[in-house]
Amino acid sequence: MRIGTVTEIKQHEYRVGLTPESVVSYVRQNHQLYVQSGAGAGSGFSDEAYKAAGATILDTAAQVWEMCDMVVKVKEPLAEEYPLMREGQIIYTYLHLAADKELTDALLNCKAKAVAYETIRDAGGGLPLLRPMSEIAGKLSVQAGARCLEKPMGGRGVLLGGSVGVHQGDVVILGGGVVGTAAMKMAIGLGANVTILDTSLDRLTYLDDVYANRIQTLFSTAANIENAISQADLVIGAVLIPGAAAPKLIKREHLKNMREGAVIVDVAVDQGGCCETIRRTYHDDPTYVVDGIIHYGVANMPGAVSRTSTFALTNATLNIGLKIAKLGLEAAVRADKNLLPGVNCYAGHLTCEEVAQAFDMKYTPVMEVLA
Repeated sequence: MRIGTVTEIKQHEYRVGLTPESVVSYVRQNHQLYVQSGAGAGSGFSDEAYKAAGATILDTAAQVWEMCDMVVKVKEPLAEEYPLMREGQIIYTYLHLAADKELTDALLNCKAKAVAYETIRDAGGGLPLLRPMSEIAGKLSVQAGARCLEKPMGGRGVLLGGSVGVHQGDVVILGGGVVGTAAMKMAIGLGANVTILDTSLDRLTYLDDVYANRIQTLFSTAANIENAISQADLVIGAVLIPGAAAPKLIKREHLKNMREGAVIVDVAVDQGGCCETIRRTYHDDPTYVVDGIIHYGVANMPGAVSRTSTFALTNATLNIGLKIAKLGLEAAVRADKNLLPGVNCYAGHLTCEEVAQAFDMKYTPVMEVLA
């Protein structure tokens, strides 16, 4: 199979879909690899390193898209890339379609085979390709929030770890999954006072057992959320419904009861966000203020630590990519049912039920299309 990767064109996105080490793995299985010149520069990989690994370097993204049967990316294709996608081409990347009707329509119209990292499952029902970026985003959310709390950044002037004789900062985390747990560990490490909410009593029990008296656990109800965020210096939105739009847990009317200069970091912004007032921002202008509350809505947070993130991501995506390349997508799906939910669009059919529900569109199961 002819496989390639291109330079990510999302603002301040420095990750890349394939490392030179990944290229070696594909080449050893007799695949042809193509890399856009400069694609790896943001993560510290030179064209020479890709050449040494066995890839052919092409000058433009258009050449890679035209040449390849499968394009391996990091972020979703943007509008400039829509004309480059073609029928039958496998696009293997993060998609987050439930928050992007325009991209959904583009993928359906071009009849590409779109495989989303974030909806592929493992044997235990987890999200193995989302996990590494979720962990990194969770850690970064606290770093970013701590910075935004500084007075020159417009925040309350609160140090999360406090000081001798001074109260620590209050961090509230909505969601006890991968993102929330990573954020919790980071906040604990900084010495903050941490409250975490979730709808799973089993998950809260586990977190309470492991972290004992270092955190406060609360069952996630509308009343508990409203009360907790009203006392928070930093709120982390860490809610995920795989493949679907995030539920709006923080309402506009809640902001008036929050501390002025408090910060909301909504890690769920890729899926529309769990805060009603959040919108996507970028690393060069990451925040804005609504009703005195600082909002941080960077949708590609791990892109800021691109080298770490690229290695973590490609470690997770490589084996499935190799399986698709070896067998073809259709045979790979039949051989590995955990890959099945990753196929979001196929040959003009919307094959992700959660996305279909989000946009009130027709859903067609992948296996029905293949049959």
